[in-house]
Amino acid sequence: MIPEIGYGALIVTLVLAGWGSAAAAIGARQGRAALIESAQHAAVGVFVLVTACFALLVYAFLAFDFSLEYVASNTNLGTPFYYRITGVWGALEGSIILWTWMLALYTLLLILRHRENARDLYPWALSAMLGVIAFFVLVMTVPAPPFARLSPVPADGRGLNPLLEDTGMITHPVALYLGFTGFTVPFAFAIAALATGRLGDAWITLTRRWTIVAWYFLSLGLLIGGWWSYHVLGWGGYWAWDPVENAAFMPWLTGTAFLHSVMIQERRRMLKLWNVALVVLTFALTLFGTFLTRSGVIASVHAFTQGTIGAFFLGFLALVVLVAFTLLAARWDRLKAQGTVDSVISRESAFLLNNVLLVAAAFTVFFGTVFPLLSEAVRGVKVSVGAPFFNQVNVPLFLALVFLMGVGPLIAWRRASMENLTRNFLWPVLTGIAAAAIVWLLGVRSALAALALALTAFVTATVVLDLVRATRARRRMGESLLPALGGLVLRHNRRYGGFLVHLGVLVILVGVTGSHAWSVQTETTLQRGESAELAGYRFRFDGLAGSEESNHFKVSGTFTVTNGTATPIVLRPAKKFYPRDSAPIAYVDYRLGLKEDVYLVLGDFARDGSHATVKAQVNRLVSWIWIGGLVLTLGTLLAILPERRSGR
Repeated sequence: MIPEIGYGALIVTLVLAGWGSAAAAIGARQGRAALIESAQHAAVGVFVLVTACFALLVYAFLAFDFSLEYVASNTNLGTPFYYRITGVWGALEGSIILWTWMLALYTLLLILRHRENARDLYPWALSAMLGVIAFFVLVMTVPAPPFARLSPVPADGRGLNPLLEDTGMITHPVALYLGFTGFTVPFAFAIAALATGRLGDAWITLTRRWTIVAWYFLSLGLLIGGWWSYHVLGWGGYWAWDPVENAAFMPWLTGTAFLHSVMIQERRRMLKLWNVALVVLTFALTLFGTFLTRSGVIASVHAFTQGTIGAFFLGFLALVVLVAFTLLAARWDRLKAQGTVDSVISRESAFLLNNVLLVAAAFTVFFGTVFPLLSEAVRGVKVSVGAPFFNQVNVPLFLALVFLMGVGPLIAWRRASMENLTRNFLWPVLTGIAAAAIVWLLGVRSALAALALALTAFVTATVVLDLVRATRARRRMGESLLPALGGLVLRHNRRYGGFLVHLGVLVILVGVTGSHAWSVQTETTLQRGESAELAGYRFRFDGLAGSEESNHFKVSGTFTVTNGTATPIVLRPAKKFYPRDSAPIAYVDYRLGLKEDVYLVLGDFARDGSHATVKAQVNRLVSWIWIGGLVLTLGTLLAILPERRSGR
């Protein structure tokens, strides 16, 4: 019964979403409140039905209902309980239903938040949201049905992809999809602003927190994906410029550009056209990323292999771009800027350059990602584009962006005088130069690493300088230090939340710089009782042990690690052998540290346990990346707090 109930619920959901989208648009155009209210009811119905479908699929996984083809393909009787739940979104059909549920949730929240405070824009935004939902439900009813029946019913399923049997599957897709789907809300309001001609600051104000939340979840998804890559895949890194990584990174870049450029529109009434275009581009890139991931046109460890869905996403992407740019053309006159850039040396110019660099980075990532496809289509030969290309092109762009992180918030609007530049940047520049000199004296001979750390010190100094000056001003008014500092941060939470996010990015930069510049590794074969050394660590191979797990057999190597000072630690990297997979899966073992991680991967081994090959790595400062994610989280929470308009 589950296949029939689930498919029937999806058909009803499709009808409701289509009706709601049309009713909201017609009601807004004709001023018919009853139609708008009907669209709201339809949206609530969509949320209830999609939630029911999602719950039904979860139940089917927990109950091992192999009459569903999707369940049989992604679980088996040996799958642990928690991986049966994460297996729901571990492949194509389930990921689409999770995506749709999040869209429906965002739509419900949009109704609760904006039905009273955005009467002109709200109905059109609701129409756009329901239209996007209708597309995703259509996908679930035609090319990727999660409730397709399997006959005959097998006694056991094929099982989940072993690489997905990790706790990261609980958080990584959820965070990533909350980011992807969250950008639908500012897109919907941008379409509403274009449809109504109300292209002032209202839609920007309404969507600011929505955009920050979507940007944060996408950032979190990228960081958790890096952690998953680091501790699951066994190659010792966290970012490989994989096409699917790039697909998530591109909307992050354009979304970051939008968050910065809206400040120019709010302050100087500039960049109206640019901001609308950035929102449309960001949403289009989320669809493009979904197309890449699910069309089968690229090879990636992250990608789903089915390709029938690709044409649907490509067609919808073309429709979105066509509608958006038609509306942009129709409202061209109203999108003209009311202000102009008065000087190259100004905050407007810094933000503009920041936007140009972010979009340029997004374009280079896009070009490098699709170039193999273009090469194959034109020449019949797929030319791979690897990490060296992306690093060579993007590293200078990212370092320039870090420099602008320090310049943008402190440089004056309109025109910066020499007095302004000296007052705001003399000490930060000297701090950056001092930092470069210190790291050079400490033996850092990589120019890029020294420059990255110098820029980190420069930007940090600008944040500290701003905070010290503002706190000192409040103390002159009679406040003590902590109340002055707390009141300043809470009253100007948007500014200082942004500063804290910048500091989180700087901490991540330190981690990336250290891991690339100073990490070392070796691979060696050891006899039982034999040792190898790397970066002051001694690794002794003590033997092998086998164990039968619920759905695989695991061979673990025992290694005692010492470095002459600390208590010895025992690491047990392993290989996991699954019945339906010809190649074993690596199980990494590691010890995390603030300064460095010790990281072991088991290679080939003798069946009698007499010897084994191990890859040993000492990865420097990688933990700073995850710490930076925590700082970024705190900054985001501060930035989305309601601003205090009263009090000092």
